[in-house]
Amino acid sequence: MSIRLQEFQQRRAELMAQMEPNSIAILAAAPERTRNRDVEHPYRQDSDFWYLSGFPEPEAVMVLLPGREHGEYVLFCRERDRAREIWDGYRAGQEGAVADYGADDAFPINDIDDILPGLVEGRNRVYYDLGRDADFDRRLMGWVNAIRARVRTGAQPPGEFVALSHLLHDMRLFKSPAEADLMRRAGAISAGAHVRAMKAVRPGMYEYQLEAEYLHEFMIHGARSPAYPSIVGGGANGCVLHYIENSAELKDGDLVLIDAGCELENYASDITRTFPVNGTFSAEQRALYELVLRSQYAAIEATHPDNHWNVPHEIVVRVLTEGLVELGLLKGEVDDLIEEMAYQRFFMHRTGHWLGLDVHDVGDYRVGGEWRQLEPGMTLTVEPGLYIAPDDDTVEERWRGIGIRIEDDVLVTKDGCEVLTGDVPKDIDDIEALMRES
Repeated sequence: MSIRLQEFQQRRAELMAQMEPNSIAILAAAPERTRNRDVEHPYRQDSDFWYLSGFPEPEAVMVLLPGREHGEYVLFCRERDRAREIWDGYRAGQEGAVADYGADDAFPINDIDDILPGLVEGRNRVYYDLGRDADFDRRLMGWVNAIRARVRTGAQPPGEFVALSHLLHDMRLFKSPAEADLMRRAGAISAGAHVRAMKAVRPGMYEYQLEAEYLHEFMIHGARSPAYPSIVGGGANGCVLHYIENSAELKDGDLVLIDAGCELENYASDITRTFPVNGTFSAEQRALYELVLRSQYAAIEATHPDNHWNVPHEIVVRVLTEGLVELGLLKGEVDDLIEEMAYQRFFMHRTGHWLGLDVHDVGDYRVGGEWRQLEPGMTLTVEPGLYIAPDDDTVEERWRGIGIRIEDDVLVTKDGCEVLTGDVPKDIDDIEALMRES
């Protein structure tokens, strides 16, 4: 594991330092999910739980108790069970939870009903995110209500519940050097997959065959899964923002838009490239692609600590609107078109999002009603696009059915930004040259 035990300990200490005195934080591991009948989805830990513990197993609950004499970090987890481990794999057990994952104290998960209410009782405040896990919500409220029922005997129930995410998600927004390095590695693997796809694509292939190139490249480099369902949209399918059917034949003369990134040790990468199935951009494809690329370069240049979150998006909107007017796809004064949001016919999404343990990562975009200032350690995507619907009869037929998006992962630094996914070409001449080599 690339994130060392010491860093998880530091994260817990930082969180507890922000908690009110005499409080408790409770987080449940992600539940296992059934795919169909008795087949389960591959297990993936809850991102908040992982961020604070690095513990990979289901059926676990972590409890943080600032100032507790017998240890501030308590972990409830499954016991070692030889019979179950033969079928399902090894478990850490209580001894492993302490020795390998840094818990101060560990108890069997089956004993939680007897132990956790005693840890909650007498605490003034509970940090917990209600609404994320209905089953665990009911269990927790049952424990609290049992304490309330004993008030006349001197029991002291907690006075308030506070969303843990308010503190935790602001921490997750700022990536440590170890996290940044892990995301560089994820970006490099994903970039290699995009290069591989550019070399492999041929007219007559199917979208799912190109998707297979990505999955192989991810796994052969240790990234066991994509960070999200891959989008492989040939031709007009590239105009569907979250197209994941990936079943159509790739046709000579079309572009293919691929939005795909691996997940490495739970950290996401997120890259989009658009390139010609036959290796050569047409005049119309080239014109729209160069416009999107120009807007992306301008947005990346504006991604630095002197600007707030929305500046790159505002720049993209202006560059795209100006270009659409020049190409005759929009008519009118640029400022008026921006105010009317006329560009949304062809560019209907935001320019980016936070990136980290989740592909659409946590963190507020506004603070106090104002756009958040960019700061070193924040990681985000920059992904402008243009999508001319195949049935848009308000534009000339030569433009219809062209979908283009260009996306990179960007880390804000002290002096500007670092593109984490720069190993895959995006300039037209470079793409065409690479595809000619294959």
